[in-house]
Amino acid sequence: QVQLAESGGGSVQSGGSLRLSCAVSGNTNSRYSMGWFRQAPGKEREGVAVIYGGGSTRYADSVKGRFTITQDNAKNTLYLQMNSLKPEDTAMYYCATVRSALPVLWLLDPAKYNYWGQGTQVKVSS
Repeated sequence: QVQLAESGGGSVQSGGSLRLSCAVSGNTNSRYSMGWFRQAPGKEREGVAVIYGGGSTRYADSVKGRFTITQDNAKNTLYLQMNSLKPEDTAMYYCATVRSALPVLWLLDPAKYNYWGQGTQVKVSS
């Protein structure tokens, strides 16, 4: 079993920054895919950023150049540094993982992940 707990959400103005954290416990492996996903009201959950294969990363086009995903294996913590935030980044943010190495084309697909945290809310005002 794997347990995930997000923190770090909040309210910021457009252009601001936040850093989300996800504490991971249980049976994990740096080869497994782990990532951040978000869901805005009335919209489907979408992949934001994923780290896989011991350090490779993949980002949604909408956040490239603004968000950075990192992983501290010593602390068993996943991070998402979010800069230049926009109102359209407003959503509930979740971290998730799956106990396998996903094909690259599946990395940002939330349906492929089966361990989820409870989420942390991010609100960006204009």
